[in-house]
Amino acid sequence: MKAQIHPKYYPEAVVRCACGNTFTLGMTIPETEVEVCSVCHPFYTGQMKYVDTAGRVDAFKNRRQNAQKKVLSKVERRKIKRAKKIREMMDLPDTLTEIRKALKSKSSKK
Repeated sequence: MKAQIHPKYYPEAVVRCACGNTFTLGMTIPETEVEVCSVCHPFYTGQMKYVDTAGRVDAFKNRRQNAQKKVLSKVERRKIKRAKKIREMMDLPDTLTEIRKALKSKSSKK
């Protein structure tokens, strides 16, 4: 095995659940938090309860909303790119002395 490429292993890493339960495991991070553990999970407790991990419904709605945004056609993207290139060309210095001044100021900023 190569040296210095493996993460540090914590044999007594602490896991904290949202219900208040804590236990130890061996992990590559010293501590972590979980939302559901074997003490409070509906499968193990036999109780029916709704478990929403980090707003899954909200995440779905956001994904759907982002998918409905207007997609630009290839022609529109080319027009935007061409306009941007024209603006950049218009911003270039006109004379050789102005180019030298611009290059000199860029090199002095570094």
